[in-house]
Amino acid sequence: MATVHATTMAPTKLELLTGWLPRQPWYRGFGTPALSRAGGFRLDDPAGEVGIELMLVSDGTGAGATTYFVPLTYRGAALDGADAGLVGTSEHGVLGTRWLYDAEHDPVASAQLLAFVAGAVEAQHQSESDTLDPTVGRSWTGDGQPRAVELVRVPEPGVPTAGRGAVEVDWTRPDGSTARGVVAVAR
Repeated sequence: MATVHATTMAPTKLELLTGWLPRQPWYRGFGTPALSRAGGFRLDDPAGEVGIELMLVSDGTGAGATTYFVPLTYRGAALDGADAGLVGTSEHGVLGTRWLYDAEHDPVASAQLLAFVAGAVEAQHQSESDTLDPTVGRSWTGDGQPRAVELVRVPEPGVPTAGRGAVEVDWTRPDGSTARGVVAVAR
């Protein structure tokens, strides 16, 4: 299981996402986001080289806030061919320079998310080492094994999953209430 270090990152993940998020085609806001953590979980890289964090971040406050599913990977070196997915670099207090990627562009993250939907790996707690996160749900109702996973960037209730798999995650709204939504579907 991955080790979660109690240390600093400069810039922070939320600071990097504040600049990156408005450039995404699925971004619903205007101007500079006002981001806060809303939830998430981790998946382990079997080789122990890539950090995989599947974050939920809220932009704004109150009823007008939007929550985004932002899966990230952290690497000790640039990932060849993934420039389009680079969120930025950050100095980690223990591990040094980390390259942060939109996990959709990282083959390690894609493989692990698919393995999670198929039941081959377990969700890990977002901020505690060596701790499973049983609050993250998954289902697969199709024939055989899932072949691909599609991310749902703005998690909302009612995403169609009939005949498909789904990853469901709880998050905390800016008003403190909780919600549960589908963040990925498998086919």
